[in-house]
Amino acid sequence: MQGRFALYAALALCAALDIGCALAQDTYPARQVRVIIPFPPGGTLDMLGRDLAQKLSEQTGQSFIIENRSGGNGIIGADAVAKAAPDGYTLLFNASTFTTAPMTMKSVPYEVEKSFTPVALVGKAPLSVSVKKDLPADNLAGLLAHAKANPGKLTFAVGSVGSAGHLATELLKQQGGMDYMVIPYRGTAPALQDLVGGRIDGFIDPVLGAISYYKSGMLKILAVTSASRLPNLQEVPTVGEVLPGYEFYSWYGLWAPADTPESITNKLNSEVNKALPGMMNKYGPMGITLTPGSISDFAQFQKTDMARARKIIDEGNIRVE
Repeated sequence: MQGRFALYAALALCAALDIGCALAQDTYPARQVRVIIPFPPGGTLDMLGRDLAQKLSEQTGQSFIIENRSGGNGIIGADAVAKAAPDGYTLLFNASTFTTAPMTMKSVPYEVEKSFTPVALVGKAPLSVSVKKDLPADNLAGLLAHAKANPGKLTFAVGSVGSAGHLATELLKQQGGMDYMVIPYRGTAPALQDLVGGRIDGFIDPVLGAISYYKSGMLKILAVTSASRLPNLQEVPTVGEVLPGYEFYSWYGLWAPADTPESITNKLNSEVNKALPGMMNKYGPMGITLTPGSISDFAQFQKTDMARARKIIDEGNIRVE
């Protein structure tokens, strides 16, 4: 009799837990959600994050507010999320820099794979190889030749050390023999401003940030890092047309603090997947592929990409001084 009572009690507890999880998923979010972007306003990351936050606000009826908290190569904002309560009300929206930058640093106050829970892979973006308008090179082959003739003199911006743009530039060096001097910035927007102003020679970063300057003649885009030419830049060749096999993308994702309940991360993943189709008309023509998918798919993608990044970083000895 006692065994049967214990069994009934256990079943009741399981049912209660299931109901509790269902209720948490049904009621989340019940108040404003803070989404931290650990870089300054402006640039592709900020644009995409704000559009996604707006969609999530409309779908859930609760405000998803972007908070730009820059500094420390993206570490300060990410650490704030790592230390936040795992209740779904503080999230991190970041680019692949988040997973790669710590590989270049001696000490980081969190571990990407232990301190955060993947929520959704939002999109992948090809990069543009952009140079100042008066640089004496009108195509990628010309840039490589100019770099070889002036070893170590070309200045290429990086939005942050270990970012996708940095790794893409390093990969161009490894495969094309392009020597360059790294000029680190605190985000994409100030780097683009200096490129337009002619204070640096080049910048490899997502196409979306550079395209308006290119269309207005304020800089030159010599190539894109995608596998094929982009619909809105058909005149611009791919890097792979000059260096076969070269292909590189930045990517964007949403994370929550570790130990955030699955009911909440599943709800967030579902809402992101619901939001992305409505954003494709804007971002598709810009070459950004939005990527609805499961949390497990995102976790595996992140693991594979981190392994590739580590190889580039180690071979290029990329380190924060």
